[in-house]
Amino acid sequence: MESHKFSTKEYGKLPHQPGVYKFYDLTNTIIYVGKAKDLLKRVSSYFNKSNQASRKTVKLVREIESIEIIIVNSEFDALLLENSLIKENQPKYNILLKDDKTFPSICVTNERFPRIFSTRSIDPTKGIYYGPYTSVKAMNGVLDLLRKLYKIRTCNFNLSERNVSQGKFKVCLEFHIGNCLGPCEGLQDESDYMADIQSAHHILKGNISTVKAGYKELMQNAAEELKFESAQDFKQKLDHLDNFQSKSLIVNPKISDLDIFGVIGDGNKYYLNYMKIEHGTIRMSETVESKRKLDEPEEELLQLILFSLRNKYSSSSSEIISNRPINGWDEIEITQPKIGDKKKLLDLSLKNALFFKNDRLVRSEGKKTSSEKILEQLQADLGLKTLPKHIECFDNSNIQGTNPVSSMVCFKNGKPSKKDYRKYNIKTVIGPDDFASMREVVGRRYKYLKEENLPLPDLVIIDGGKGQLSAACEPLKELGLYGKIPIVGIAKRLEEIYYPEDSIPLHISKKSPALKLLQHLRDEAHRFAITFHRSKRSKASIESELDNIKGLGSVTKEKLLRHFKSMKRIELAQEKELAEIVGKSRANILTTYFKQKKGS
Repeated sequence: MESHKFSTKEYGKLPHQPGVYKFYDLTNTIIYVGKAKDLLKRVSSYFNKSNQASRKTVKLVREIESIEIIIVNSEFDALLLENSLIKENQPKYNILLKDDKTFPSICVTNERFPRIFSTRSIDPTKGIYYGPYTSVKAMNGVLDLLRKLYKIRTCNFNLSERNVSQGKFKVCLEFHIGNCLGPCEGLQDESDYMADIQSAHHILKGNISTVKAGYKELMQNAAEELKFESAQDFKQKLDHLDNFQSKSLIVNPKISDLDIFGVIGDGNKYYLNYMKIEHGTIRMSETVESKRKLDEPEEELLQLILFSLRNKYSSSSSEIISNRPINGWDEIEITQPKIGDKKKLLDLSLKNALFFKNDRLVRSEGKKTSSEKILEQLQADLGLKTLPKHIECFDNSNIQGTNPVSSMVCFKNGKPSKKDYRKYNIKTVIGPDDFASMREVVGRRYKYLKEENLPLPDLVIIDGGKGQLSAACEPLKELGLYGKIPIVGIAKRLEEIYYPEDSIPLHISKKSPALKLLQHLRDEAHRFAITFHRSKRSKASIESELDNIKGLGSVTKEKLLRHFKSMKRIELAQEKELAEIVGKSRANILTTYFKQKKGS
């Protein structure tokens, strides 16, 4: 195989041959690996259709700096190479498989006097692994059977010929209770031990019939030689095997080795169950979840996942049963059965995939906070395209037209974000004009966000009915933001939700947590506006009376306001306390003024 590298402008030079393509970014890092029956057609599709493709594909294409191809003989060879390259390079745009858990395996070590034990970590250099087992109980059943049939050591000593001959180790309790024959002290011949290990390999592979035939022959020979105790021992081992085999899931003796591949698609997600059948028994079962990172064709996605699972479990079966068409496999028959035992097996696989899907959905729901659930409900109730994580709500406040103000409160992830609250003094409106005030503050707010290139909210709420909502929409239209920011009005009396240009209001269920969130926003905006209005009105009334006192400048007035907060407190203060703030002469002016005010 020979690789060839091209720039993005040279993709038209690619051949009409099967192979693998690798996309590199500016840092010369592989960001995507794919296979193709026709390299030119496949790679060209990324560049010719990028405007119509998904956002992820458009983003991928933007990052591609160069393309490397490897030409192979067939599409199946391309699949093999693609799988290898993805595992080796882990490109960020290729699919990742998520299984339901980390399953244990059984390891038969490759040391002298091998050990057999369960493990969740795989290191091929240490021995041969069987599994993973989807049921810990089933795996322990296999280990119990092996312990009943064979005397396998459990210690982790290095039983090299030299160590054993030098007498470095002593037999342990396992020897004294009859579970081990003492190979650490040279009390068991290595060939006898390895014969047991070979039989254990047969059982772990599912070849129980081979082991049973051997024990039957040994039992008969022992009986013929009148060695009845030995014959009874072999008879017990046969019983253990029969008991174990009766608990195994037997499919059908007529069904030999094959793979089952059940697929359930849900949008961009796939839930896939793989079963490995050996000697009429379900030996392995694993369910995985896969999510499309790009707009890969379904068939390519399934090919890669199926190949990965077969490779993981060392499957060499020549038949695959699936509910989805999967082509491009040499010397492997892929069928979609409609009736019979194979259809029942496929239904079982799909049942596992469906259970895994439902379990994942339940778990994801459980992980969501109450705020996330409320926001999802609000999104559904208002028909929003995106989750309203950032909401802003506006309200006006004035009493008989005096000191008009507005407020904007901000909620993020369903909670108040007080650092983002804003107060507005109305600058361009004279008198009590709610519509004009709303028009001014909404325009000021979003003009600022647009000019500063700051993130826009996911939802804007106007405290008021159709009139206030229409007024708020006008500046959005002038700024070119109308239609880009969802905006609604909430009327107080009947809790009606109004949409722009729609005279019929929406009524959300009184029990809905989404309505409670809207009410919280509206009430918080009202509270914030009222507080600001009262503060401003109070300050104005104080300032107006202080203006009547001759001899007080603006700096003195500001000091008094900052310290005493109200006119009543200034009037009740002692001259000494006033002097500490504004000096003796001004304190005297204030006390003289208040005495004259009382006398009058």
